[in-house]
Amino acid sequence: MTADQLPLEYSLHAASVARACESLRAFAAGRRFGTIYADPPWRFSNRTGKMAPEHRRLSRYVTMTQQEILELPVPQLALPESHLYLWVPNALLREGLQVMERWGFSYRTNLVWYKIRKDGGPDGRGVGFYFRNVTELVLFGVRGKLRTLSPGRRQVNLLGTRKRRHSQKPDEMWDIIERCSPGPRVELFARHHRRGWEQWGDELQPTPHLRVVPG
Repeated sequence: MTADQLPLEYSLHAASVARACESLRAFAAGRRFGTIYADPPWRFSNRTGKMAPEHRRLSRYVTMTQQEILELPVPQLALPESHLYLWVPNALLREGLQVMERWGFSYRTNLVWYKIRKDGGPDGRGVGFYFRNVTELVLFGVRGKLRTLSPGRRQVNLLGTRKRRHSQKPDEMWDIIERCSPGPRVELFARHHRRGWEQWGDELQPTPHLRVVPG
């Protein structure tokens, strides 16, 4: 099959993946990092390929298939001894582990974000096919044999905070990562600036490739 015979869907997929990979390589410019923090825009669907009813309201947001996430050149960004923190929805745990492995990291443990109300009770506004999710997972992976920094060995793996706007993750995760894992640090699919980090993401203003460095 020649290039002009490829299905349109395949051609669009290949083009979008190529653009994302090129963008990430240009951003990294050959640099490597001791810590990678990623919050991919996972696409939800059931076994028939259709979106679950609970997630239809999320369709207005740009998402990526697992294959698109797998193909990102993240291994080229990681130092031989490095850490990965990967956000993954509860329903996509297997896919998250597969992404972690493809990116060159071995799964070690996880951190749990427990979403609470103002009164401290569980925030039951989450979505889910079987249960109302009040937690999200951060998978922790290691490349090489790098342990956490000394404060990390006293860090519990449960973080209880209130939700922000849709899909915004708790700022406290930055604090945990900075205490537990070495620099240089990079955040992929970033939305908000953090001093001392390199950040990449098309929702990061004012430019998608703004690098935030210590003042």
